[in-house]
Amino acid sequence: MREITLIPGDGIGPEITEAVKAIFSAANVPVTWEEENAGQTTFDSIGELIPSTLIASLKKNKVALKGPITTPVGKGFKSINVQLRQMFDLYSNVRPAKTTPGVNTRFENVNLVLFRENTEGLYSGLEMFDERLQISDSVARLTRVGCRKIIRAAFEYANKHNCKKVTAVHKANILKSAGALFLSEASEIAKEYPHIQYDDKIIDNMCMQLVIKPEQFDVIVTTNLFGDILSDLCAGLVGGLGVVSGANIGNDMAIFEAVHGSAPDIAGQGKANPTALLRSAIMMLHHIDLKEEANRIETALDATLANREQCTGDLGGNASTMEFAQHIISKL
Repeated sequence: MREITLIPGDGIGPEITEAVKAIFSAANVPVTWEEENAGQTTFDSIGELIPSTLIASLKKNKVALKGPITTPVGKGFKSINVQLRQMFDLYSNVRPAKTTPGVNTRFENVNLVLFRENTEGLYSGLEMFDERLQISDSVARLTRVGCRKIIRAAFEYANKHNCKKVTAVHKANILKSAGALFLSEASEIAKEYPHIQYDDKIIDNMCMQLVIKPEQFDVIVTTNLFGDILSDLCAGLVGGLGVVSGANIGNDMAIFEAVHGSAPDIAGQGKANPTALLRSAIMMLHHIDLKEEANRIETALDATLANREQCTGDLGGNASTMEFAQHIISKL
């Protein structure tokens, strides 16, 4: 029995978390949950955004499932997600985007995975403001080690999953130092995987290519800011943030999360779609080698998504959050 840290979050987080727990219970998944929380909820109750008990749980269990978390706005607090990623060196943000029968989109046959460097770049926190000149500077810091880690993670994933191509996305034509460093490391590491096709794309061209012919891409690897933008773009190709999974993975810890917001406007109303968190939980099961359970739940989820009447309102159905979960359970 594997113990997992569970972070329900706030807004719709607790509702979609309960739905995932119910599905896991019905599927007899051999995990137990150690619940801890973070964000606005813990700040209001104990004055801490990231409680020490959560940090201790993460260090002990090494794997977590996280719902959407609100960072208090306008009070100078750094993003909780960014803090957790940097605290535990979760350098690899992995975001699959795959077409799902029943989820209507403008595209067919999309099946790609984006690897976003998670701890460096423009999100390094290196910001300065000159009061006298009224000039703000944000530094995009890349390290050779950081580039190597995320690029190798992308190639290793492609190798393990028999993917045909890895595409490195950059802006080396303008960012002569940072962009060139990332691109040169990608070119060198690609030589170690001669059976995998490698190419690179400038970020603006990549955005255009993704909305013209997304099926040409397989595994994409890029820096922090570009990855933040592209991951949402890729989600839009397959139905939006409500149906895609996400993971933050380091060498010895992984946090799987719903990548959408906490949607406080519908919290407590039973309207929330738990698909994104459930798919992240399925990724988590693969990560801890519970592949049979992962495949059973994924098959039941896909069968439910194919029946629009059994889906939540955002997907064109009439089901509540827990009714949707029960439809999945009935197909296990």
